[in-house]
Amino acid sequence: MEKSKVLIVGGTGYLGKRLVKASLAEGHETYVLHRPEIGVEIEKVQMLLSFKAQGAHLVAGSFSHHQSLVDAVKLVDVVICAISGVHIRSHQILLQLKLIDAIKEAGNIKRFLPSEFGTDPARMANAIEPGRVTFDDKMVVRKAIEDAGIPFTYVSANCFAGYFLGGLCQPGQILPSRNSVILLGDGNQKAIYVDEDDIAKYTIKTIDDPRTLNKTLYLRPPENILSQREVVQIWEKLIGKELHKSSISKEEFLAPMKGLDYAEQVGLTHYYHVCFEGCLINFEIGDGGEEASILYPEIKYTKVV
Repeated sequence: MEKSKVLIVGGTGYLGKRLVKASLAEGHETYVLHRPEIGVEIEKVQMLLSFKAQGAHLVAGSFSHHQSLVDAVKLVDVVICAISGVHIRSHQILLQLKLIDAIKEAGNIKRFLPSEFGTDPARMANAIEPGRVTFDDKMVVRKAIEDAGIPFTYVSANCFAGYFLGGLCQPGQILPSRNSVILLGDGNQKAIYVDEDDIAKYTIKTIDDPRTLNKTLYLRPPENILSQREVVQIWEKLIGKELHKSSISKEEFLAPMKGLDYAEQVGLTHYYHVCFEGCLINFEIGDGGEEASILYPEIKYTKVV
């Protein structure tokens, strides 16, 4: 079967650059949208040039110029969007509505993968403010996709390992302490950690797979489903030392929220749902979903240990 041509939007971002690499590695003709407004962001320009050297095609396009998006979309079979939905970086999820308009007009796209890659927003109807904005906006995008009759796959990648594991699942930290750790609640709530390169590999694997068409692909590598306590124990074993442990209740965790800036409040509420409520693992994958490590056992995912 001929492999789909792929357009990656947000290709210079944290996940986007990994998607470009994975797409090229799988032998897809890969196009990367770049904005004329890139200005003097030299690191992004250098990254784009490195993509080109690896065989990717660079396509100029802008969310402020509809026809440029239509023209870019017409070059490919599959569109993957990886623009940021994380407030500590930038939250641009609703910009995708412009991309959906372009896909609808172009009329040639076999599959669209919008910027998801986290908690499944369809299961977060009871999320608390202000963090629920992330899920609400993603659901607005999903509705637009489905109303337009655009074929899709949603990728629920759970926790980015780089952000969660380095800081031993403590918000605002990405390097582990050698002395102490604060456990969220009793520290026994399970979460799912996926290496960012593996997220990209699973995503690219799924774009030509009929089993995931118009479904959600959940990334649940079984050996990476761990509690915070288990993550801490792994670190303690690595350094040969036991950390001093204290714990924080959900009430104590949420109490200082009002004094934080908006982006920090959003991030903390996401941690709350993951680490206190277990929102990533408190449901069974039903008929509308598939699990990536079962579908693609050939991907030898990076294990926490």
